[in-house]
Amino acid sequence: MKYRKKPVVVEAVQLTWENWNEVCEFVTLPWGPDGVRGCLSDKGVVSDSGERIGLIIPTLEGEMKAVQGDYIVRGVQGEFYPCKPKIFESTYELVEE
Repeated sequence: MKYRKKPVVVEAVQLTWENWNEVCEFVTLPWGPDGVRGCLSDKGVVSDSGERIGLIIPTLEGEMKAVQGDYIVRGVQGEFYPCKPKIFESTYELVEE
């Protein structure tokens, strides 16, 4: 049997170091000092030299790492998941509002 994916509109943002805070706000990560929302080092993945490598995203399957260039997608039930650029670009197209 073959199945076609239903047309569904999702929200997504591509992770770059320039929009780090925007991505964190998008997924409303609650980590931070004194309960402040936003991304902080405890959920960012950094190299031994202190460079940002990725961000830990809470998903329905547990925590997953998103790296620069990955898209963070909010699914139809409000869940989040990272998606590699080639898969995202072959699966989704921009919706003009």
